[in-house]
Amino acid sequence: MDDVPSFQFLLRSDSSPKNLRQLTSASVQKLIVVQGIIVSATKPSIKASKLAVQCRNCGNVKNLYVKSGYGGVSIPRICDNSKNQGPENKEKCPLDSYVPVPEYSEFMDIQNLKLQELPEQVPTGEIPRTFQLYCERYCVNKITPGTRLNVVGVYTVDDRSNNISVERISYIKVIGFQFEDSKNGKHTFNFTQEEEQRFFNFSKDPKIYEKVTKSVASAIHGLEDEKKAIACLLFGGCRKKLNEGVNLRGDINILLLGDPSTAKSQILKFVERVAPICVYTSGKGSSAAGLTASIIKDPSSGEFQLEGGAMVLADGGVVCIDEFDKMRAQDRVAIHEAMEQQTISVAKAGITTTLNSRTSVLAAANPIYGRLDDLKSIQDQIDFQTTILSRFDCIFLIRDTRDFRMDEEKAKYIVDLNISGKFSDRKEEGEIPISDLKKYIAYARTKCTPKLSIEAADLLKNHYVKDRQQMAENKKNKKRGIPVTVRQLEAIIRLSEAIAKISLSQLVQVHHVEEAHRLFQKSTLNAASNGFNIATDIPPELVPIILRIEEAIKRRLAIGAKISYSKLCEELAIRYTSNKAIEHVRIEI
Repeated sequence: MDDVPSFQFLLRSDSSPKNLRQLTSASVQKLIVVQGIIVSATKPSIKASKLAVQCRNCGNVKNLYVKSGYGGVSIPRICDNSKNQGPENKEKCPLDSYVPVPEYSEFMDIQNLKLQELPEQVPTGEIPRTFQLYCERYCVNKITPGTRLNVVGVYTVDDRSNNISVERISYIKVIGFQFEDSKNGKHTFNFTQEEEQRFFNFSKDPKIYEKVTKSVASAIHGLEDEKKAIACLLFGGCRKKLNEGVNLRGDINILLLGDPSTAKSQILKFVERVAPICVYTSGKGSSAAGLTASIIKDPSSGEFQLEGGAMVLADGGVVCIDEFDKMRAQDRVAIHEAMEQQTISVAKAGITTTLNSRTSVLAAANPIYGRLDDLKSIQDQIDFQTTILSRFDCIFLIRDTRDFRMDEEKAKYIVDLNISGKFSDRKEEGEIPISDLKKYIAYARTKCTPKLSIEAADLLKNHYVKDRQQMAENKKNKKRGIPVTVRQLEAIIRLSEAIAKISLSQLVQVHHVEEAHRLFQKSTLNAASNGFNIATDIPPELVPIILRIEEAIKRRLAIGAKISYSKLCEELAIRYTSNKAIEHVRIEI
């Protein structure tokens, strides 16, 4: 029997995994398959599988086999030789004479993990459920925080207490696991043959790009370019690994900056519903540790453990951050590395490690003064550093413009939605249902990895050179703007790959690059280079004078005060001698 080598079975199961909320007392001591994400892991430790004890008096050696799991073993208080001695022999071994002998014992590696239910499966208003995982032998050091997996195990209760009436702590003893393929930031999904055929038919539709765009937040009127960029974010680009080991991210980051009541939060909520993997959070209620990673102390062992945050839990998906401008500056700095290098480096409490956060970031924010001002540049209205703005591939300025025709269309659209009571009643022709769109996005992200064609690569180089020249001319003309760097060129490449993915094309064509460059111009270049569209009846050279006059009126009049129009103009005329400025002030008043 001693010649049989030690071995361990690792089981797999193709059955549908259970949710952690479905585990009840009826599942105790049964084989189960559950699905979740690892949020923390302890360092591996050693446990005895066979404990050898020796009597200090007579030298008797006894082998004790330790129960698997958290269960331990009790060392006998009386030596076996003392039990076998007769009454005539008075020389007995004393109590508690057995002591452990490590050199004759056998040990195994163990590790404790914390399994949390998937973020998309947590009901609204509920706290995510967590379960303790117990791993032995070959299951140790195989899983890191942020890994999504299916666990095959036995639902067990903690039997460390001898009192049967005491409430026991439950855990899952792992006897097998099957984690999703995280190579290149992807996650595997199961698709039937009928679904794959339907997706293939979708891709052959010449208007698939327009149909997907219509399906993105169809309950929101307008914002066509923003919806196209959101579609690119959902499909994503291609992650590349160079020969030197450098990784180029394929995930697209988008910032929606604009006036209140322009449906920014509704777009984020839609992305949370349709993205295969998504975590939604608010900037005001999120800290740096909650977004990246935190160090917690295990109350039982007293050791420090690493627990992943929102960007680790959403590995391979999307992180939606609402109220991005309400975050503290030190919290925004914490996600700089995660947005570009797509890793989170931790050096706290003696723990130094790196976690994966291959996620797209979709953020929504308001300007400093609450609304966008036509007479001020974008740099004066954004409270963000250039370092974090450069990490967004697209920056959209969403304005609440006062236009009679657009206001009438929006009002009619919203009233009709409230009358029908269902968004599905307003489904446009060619729109893809959300359930099919979600599966189609997962299928495209998993199966499609387009490459640049030679013509598309040449066109990208030409666009990059022209954009650099345009920025140089703006600098000569003393126009404020952001420099076009290689980071912006990579953003256009990612957008081109995402547009190609929508049609399941394995090659990025010229028209894909043209559309990606148009989106980049409409978003980032338009917002950063040209600023805001100032009213056509105000010459640009008079804008500084108008701002000074506006400030003078604020200083002259208190809130709620009244003054005649002629007297105000006379006082302003004394201070400002420009006749044109006075005429424009009269027009504005």
